[in-house]
Amino acid sequence: MLIAQIQFAPWDNLFSAKVGDVDVGVGDYVIVSTDFGVDAGRVISIKEIEPEKTGETEIGSIQRVANNDDWAIISDNQRQKENVVEYGRKIIKKLGLEMKIIGSHPSFDGRRFTFAFVADGRVDFRDAVKELTRHFQKTIRLHQVGVRDEAKLTGDIGCCGLKLCCQSHLRKLGSVTSELAEQQQVAHRGSERLSGICGRLKCCLGYEKNLYDELAKNLPPVGTRVRTKHGRGQVIGWHTLRQSVNVQIDPEREGDKPLVVEVPIKKS
Repeated sequence: MLIAQIQFAPWDNLFSAKVGDVDVGVGDYVIVSTDFGVDAGRVISIKEIEPEKTGETEIGSIQRVANNDDWAIISDNQRQKENVVEYGRKIIKKLGLEMKIIGSHPSFDGRRFTFAFVADGRVDFRDAVKELTRHFQKTIRLHQVGVRDEAKLTGDIGCCGLKLCCQSHLRKLGSVTSELAEQQQVAHRGSERLSGICGRLKCCLGYEKNLYDELAKNLPPVGTRVRTKHGRGQVIGWHTLRQSVNVQIDPEREGDKPLVVEVPIKKS
């Protein structure tokens, strides 16, 4: 069974839909039937999946590739977004909620609005939903996203001088932890130089993880006893890219100052 991954909004999760008999390709805008109604989105990928492996994932179905009439509706929905977001922010301010609305998505069938927001923690937004429902006379959904998703939506220029990866090509914002900075021996540069526009660790730290993992296989674990031309000692650190280790040489006499040398790993 062919399954397409559909993106309804830049900050929303991808939705899975059966392709069926529709002639569709990656990048096409399509009209999709979901459990909540009919929506329009862009095809991100298409892959073959055995029916029994779809599990409990919500699966919709593609009705058609968007035609001229559909595009008229999509364009009209897009024009509404700014006013919808502005009113949503007005309600949030009125209620004094600690959250920030960063975008909205009107469904193709006109039955619901989804608001994307960022917040430091959990927010009781039930009163906001009531107010928005009363005003718009539609089903209202509030979807919390992270600050990295906000950067992906608003966009900017990274320190490399190029458009942010999350906005240009990075579809999945993987886990980026301080362990990656330590592995690449750049943790000493400080959080300001290692953080992106979003304030979190830069996604590009994850690009070289596989290379560092592979190179690390050649290096002896820290604490290993080794023999060098300077004498026997213990591995106390790595230089992964240089393929060398720091070895603390055993002192010849008690009280001698420890000698630390950098030793390259011999290639077989």
